[in-house]
Amino acid sequence: MDITSLLNVNSHAVANAAQKASTRKGTDIDDSFSSMFKSALGNLNETNNLLLDQEEEEMKFALGLSENTHDMAIAAAKASTALSYTTTLRDKFIEAYKELIQIQV
Repeated sequence: MDITSLLNVNSHAVANAAQKASTRKGTDIDDSFSSMFKSALGNLNETNNLLLDQEEEEMKFALGLSENTHDMAIAAAKASTALSYTTTLRDKFIEAYKELIQIQV
């Protein structure tokens, strides 16, 4: 999908992504399965780390080592968001896999 036509959009995030896409056009990009797999593993590791941070904050609070519920709530929100994102990605990968299996050669 070519997003370089979105350079004039007011959103900074979209404009930055379009700028990066337009500068990458002439370069040799490794879009192979291995790079996607490494990226997916990195996201899984990050999600796991956020879940471990949440558990650590809960343990600190339960043991009385921390009285700050704000840090615990932030860690829980980050872990919940990351887990939701990871679950959605997993579902999309499974859906794509099922579609690939149904292709008749």
